Amino acid sequence: MAKIDLSSQEWCNLVFQGKNREYGAYKLRRESPRRHAIALLLVSVIALVGFSLPRLMSGSAPEQKEVMVEVTTLSQLEEPEIKQEEMKRVEPVAPPPPALKSSIKFTAPIIKKDEEVNEADEIKTQDELTQTKVAISIADVKGNDEEHGLDIAELKEVVVQAPPEKVFDMVEQMPQFPGGVAELMKYVASQLKYPPIAQENGVQGRVVCQFVVGHDGKVRDVNVLKMLDPHCDREAIRVILSMPRWIPGKQNGQPVSVKFTLPVVFRLK
Repeated sequence: MAKIDLSSQEWCNLVFQGKNREYGAYKLRRESPRRHAIALLLVSVIALVGFSLPRLMSGSAPEQKEVMVEVTTLSQLEEPEIKQEEMKRVEPVAPPPPALKSSIKFTAPIIKKDEEVNEADEIKTQDELTQTKVAISIADVKGNDEEHGLDIAELKEVVVQAPPEKVFDMVEQMPQFPGGVAELMKYVASQLKYPPIAQENGVQGRVVCQFVVGHDGKVRDVNVLKMLDPHCDREAIRVILSMPRWIPGKQNGQPVSVKFTLPVVFRLK
């Protein structure tokens, strides 16, 4: 049996032999091979583009750099020299009280009309004062300088300002982050965010910050000792100020404020 090609023109003529070929079915049957070829070509092109599009997009996208934030271990810091003067605790000394004269409390009299004066408020005679059981006393304030001192009535309020708190560079017991150095490194690494502008510009390096751990454990007065980039510097300061309270340092058994230095490394990999 001969093989029949349904898309051939001879097959189309055979089917419509002796029939009205002006009818639309003949035209559709005659042009169907062409339509099938065009449809197959379009489907193949769309499938090819669909499979190759992800690969083209990944190839045209800019290469992403892996960001790695590293915190330098504190053991690499140089130990500052301990000075004996700094180890001594300086106790604040209050200023001496002002020079005063002795004075007696005096109540100014109030003048009233006779009809308004109560008999109980009238001045009593000497005999009445001797017989009464009411004690009469005055307030006597002793001064400390009768010749050159000031009268209490002329003395104004004296505001005593406490001396500024001393900040130590090194103490017997240094301040400590809760959990130790490992927790400090873990906290900084989890909170630090690489600034996008610095990342795009390929900025890498170290930011060295110095701050004060107060006697109450709060972190304050952050200064950048070694700058890297304005955005990286601000990010390092932000992370340090966001730290929880530390265990404060101690000198002679008393909590004191101590300076602390922390290097932070920004590195692209």
